Amino acid sequence: MAADKYSEQERAKSRKIGALGHLWPFLRPYRRLLALALLSLILTACVSLVLPIAVRRVVDGFETSAANLLDGYFLAALGIAGLLAVGTGLRYYFVTRLGERVVADIRKAVFDRVIGMSPAFYERIMTGEVLSRITTDTTLILSVIGSSVSIALRNALILVGGLVLLFFTSPKLTLMVLLIVPAVIVPIIVLGRRLRVLSRENQDWIAASSGSASELLSSVQTVQAFTHEAISRKSFGDVTEKSFQVAKRRIGTRAVMTVIVIALIFSGIVGVLWIGARDVRADLMSVGELVQFVIYAVMVAGAVAALSEIWGELQRAAGATERLVELLNALDTVTDPETAATLPAPVRGALSFEDVVFHYPARPNAAALDGVTLDVAPGETVALVGPSGAGKTTIIQLLLRFYDPDAGTIRLDGVDLKDLDRAAFRRHMALVPQDPVIFAASARENIRFGRPSATDAEVEEAARAAAAHDFLTALPEGYDTYVGERGVMLSGGQKQRIAIARAILRDAPVLLLDEATSALDAESERLVQVAVDRLSAGRTTLIVAHRLATVKKADRIVVFDQGRIVAQGSHDALVAEGGLYARLARLQFTEGLAAE
Repeated sequence: MAADKYSEQERAKSRKIGALGHLWPFLRPYRRLLALALLSLILTACVSLVLPIAVRRVVDGFETSAANLLDGYFLAALGIAGLLAVGTGLRYYFVTRLGERVVADIRKAVFDRVIGMSPAFYERIMTGEVLSRITTDTTLILSVIGSSVSIALRNALILVGGLVLLFFTSPKLTLMVLLIVPAVIVPIIVLGRRLRVLSRENQDWIAASSGSASELLSSVQTVQAFTHEAISRKSFGDVTEKSFQVAKRRIGTRAVMTVIVIALIFSGIVGVLWIGARDVRADLMSVGELVQFVIYAVMVAGAVAALSEIWGELQRAAGATERLVELLNALDTVTDPETAATLPAPVRGALSFEDVVFHYPARPNAAALDGVTLDVAPGETVALVGPSGAGKTTIIQLLLRFYDPDAGTIRLDGVDLKDLDRAAFRRHMALVPQDPVIFAASARENIRFGRPSATDAEVEEAARAAAAHDFLTALPEGYDTYVGERGVMLSGGQKQRIAIARAILRDAPVLLLDEATSALDAESERLVQVAVDRLSAGRTTLIVAHRLATVKKADRIVVFDQGRIVAQGSHDALVAEGGLYARLARLQFTEGLAAE
């Protein structure tokens, strides 16, 4: 299902560690915190490098008769250990705090971006994948910023500092240790490239799995009603299993790299120590110097091993960063102008469509609107009717500028919508969609969504106008009752009345009703129709309807068929004219009488 949207070519793209550079704009505002984290990191690395020198002094001190010097060496070692503990605690605090802060900013930036994207964007990407990027990918980045990068930098400092101090301790043994380095670097480079590809592929399949689950769970009642559970389980299981198989290859590659690196490092160290032990027997170096060299060698080996481990994490984070940057840099087909025009005040609600042509991005060969010209006067109520797919709802989609027309112009009060800021003109419109959206909140907050500043009294007044007050007061906690995710505690008609109350509360000069009474019973429809008639007085109202009984009182009825306007006029005039509207009216009203 969802996984089919990811081509093999996309999964095979090689990602570079440099992608982490995209995180710098998010780190820049916290340069002071970053500096403190780096200082504490450098402190702990330096203290770690000094500790072996103190150990050497202690070991060699056993060979002296000066007890006071021995005590001093032990006290110095203890002080260094205490300083290391404090530095490590500070490093953890600053680095972890920085990671949490940066990831929170990234999540907000990505959400801020995608929440404003036009519907065309979501035709190309599943919402489940977007959520996966906001959660899973940012968690990876948090792990890197809050841990991996810190550990990598610390081990890099220890590696460099350790090599320098190894050379001062014993140049001969150090040169022998350095002979091992090329043998260690080669598998890191070769296997690291493979890891990078597998990490990206793994993240893509995780996102596909999340997208599949989101789609199925959001439609769980339909899945169960059609006994589709087994197929859905298999579909999700297949995507998840593919994700696991890629993860297994990634883990295996990383494990092989770890084995090779550690085996080469410690084999080399054992050989070097054997030579060092012979130098001690030959009095070419002291026992303390050998112990110091051993500690530095172990630290250097541990640093290389840690860096090889962290390299895989950094590559996974690089892939995650690229995926988030893709969202942040995604181009939207609908954008606001750099310098927006302003609507004349007050907004009257005059609407104008001039020779509008539009194709949905997913259906480029089928015109949803084909040369539509329509003028709606301020305060006029116009009903849009016609068969399914005729282009009625598309008119509302374009009027809200969810899409831009391929040709032609749409104006509000004489101003081209493309010249206006979308938020600026949308606040003058109120929408009741065919499928009402109910949020996981109280009934009161769902209505107040139409105008967040509204008082409780205004909310209840809007509910009364939408014939929703009676059933809302009958709920366990009245208006403050939690209605569940997508309003699962409400019937279809109750959801629609809440959506109508939301539009009433918005009190906008342009009212858009897309099958607003389709889920209402006859009594509720009558009550809501009275409310809509009262609400539409003095407002420009567009009504999309299949049930012609709800539009008979409209000032004008516009008939659509195959993306074109084929007729317009009053109900009686269109019936008398014959044609498509008369046929639809005859079918509906005849069936209605027969049903009675």
